[in-house]
Amino acid sequence: MTYRTPSLRTLATVALAALFASALLAVSRPVEMVVDGERIDSDVPPVTTSVGRIFVPLRSIADALGARTQPGEGDGRIDIVRGNQSLRLKVGDTHATVNGMPLTLSHAPFRVRGRVMIELNAVAGAFNVRAKYDPRTLRIEVLTPGIGQASVPKAILPTQ
Repeated sequence: MTYRTPSLRTLATVALAALFASALLAVSRPVEMVVDGERIDSDVPPVTTSVGRIFVPLRSIADALGARTQPGEGDGRIDIVRGNQSLRLKVGDTHATVNGMPLTLSHAPFRVRGRVMIELNAVAGAFNVRAKYDPRTLRIEVLTPGIGQASVPKAILPTQ
């Protein structure tokens, strides 16, 4: 088999495909995380799946909620403590504990570029916060009861 120089048509097709792919990447935007009205930045963005599961970087979301994250001694265990609430989990294991009580996660935590990712619903359940994801706006919003909720002003009645 001998090498043939690619035709001009082949080169143009590859260049057009590369241009199209780079344009798609340029206009795509990552999912935004907001905790109690504050935007949270992370070097690893949240991961969304086609079946509607949302995974967030554990340390970023825990820090934003005021929790303390304590990694285990190289065994993959992680303890997250927020006030009197605690979550203990292990990377790759669906068994966790919340305040010492067993909990089975629907999906095991995993790592992406060195960051532990956990399902958003697990964070909401463990720390008693409201969490929602809007796929239309690509926004995750986490609200702590009493903190992230704006007070509703009383209506001003006209004077007579």
